[in-house]
Amino acid sequence: MTGSSPPGRRVDPTRVHALIVGIEVYEAGSTWDLPGPARDAVAFCRMLRSAGVPEEQLRLHLAPLPPYVPPVAYRPADHATLRRALVRELPRLRGETLWVWWGGHGVLDRAGHTRLFCADATTHDKVCLDLESALTRYASDAVPGFPEQLWVVDACETFEESLAFRDPLPSDALPAGRRTLTHRQTLLRAAGRGRRAANDPVRATGLFSDVLLDILTDHTDVLPGVPDPEMLFTVAGERIAALRQGGRTLQHPEMELRGPGRTQEWAVASDPPPPDPSSSSPLQRAVEALLAYPLMTDPAERQAVITALGPSLAGTLPRHSKARTDVVGILTALSRRQPESLWALYDAVRILDDDAGRQTELADALRALARSGSTSGDGGHRVR
Repeated sequence: MTGSSPPGRRVDPTRVHALIVGIEVYEAGSTWDLPGPARDAVAFCRMLRSAGVPEEQLRLHLAPLPPYVPPVAYRPADHATLRRALVRELPRLRGETLWVWWGGHGVLDRAGHTRLFCADATTHDKVCLDLESALTRYASDAVPGFPEQLWVVDACETFEESLAFRDPLPSDALPAGRRTLTHRQTLLRAAGRGRRAANDPVRATGLFSDVLLDILTDHTDVLPGVPDPEMLFTVAGERIAALRQGGRTLQHPEMELRGPGRTQEWAVASDPPPPDPSSSSPLQRAVEALLAYPLMTDPAERQAVITALGPSLAGTLPRHSKARTDVVGILTALSRRQPESLWALYDAVRILDDDAGRQTELADALRALARSGSTSGDGGHRVR
């Protein structure tokens, strides 16, 4: 398309702009606190800065939750400030690529529009921005620049009616111009319609944001241009699917491609049926049996399990922040020791979660893993 570079290729950093929003605290009160979005926004801002985008072209709007103090300068994330940025400031620019990153609370209104709450939202005045209205504006001649746009939204899309709001959402359609054929928009939504977007309060990050930041870190050769959208969505979808299977979230990310010759919606495919244990390797079966426990996907609870093994075992185990990688390392290390090490892990898990079905599968999987490691069955441990 004239005037733009295809996704997946580097662009001139001086022609890249970004609106980056991370809202963790709201005027509605502490029940709305959401640790993570401000940290994710800062991480993304730094990523674009490292890719050469001038600092003055990165509009960072935060409402951080104490005690977190952002290590960079930022602007407020109230409704008036954000609306001014979208309606007045950005449209005046003539950049080639626009990134919009938004993390915070959201809802899907009765018209099917995603509403993104601003930091000054209260329970009686839920000031918010209409995402669909913003996309329409940025696909019109009201925004002459930015032929290539990528919008990332890590927010819930719970149905408005299911939240039983006492006061209706205020209308806030942004002014749009005439439609054009010059803008290409990629929209990545974390939750999927009617679903919540999970947040990890321990690590202070949104699950979707964490996944995308990790993927983008592997593709810094493309930044600050827009990576191939299908690649980005496919890899992110696979990782979120693994988190769903581990019980950490129910969200199903969605992607929309809007523009000349590419208007299309993508959704993560339905989760596949659980694998047949008999067709899995012993290690894979043991990993799946452990991850079937919701507690093993939570960093704090997983640490409680490891601590229960005692210092002689816990101190020798390799650890990783990602649940599956951590579990693989733990099982591999224990299986290379004596069989009792695996059963110590079994007992630690059973104490915290006594689900009979999960116990049976875990015991069978650990026996198979012990045998595969040339150990002697279950080492005389009591039958489970």
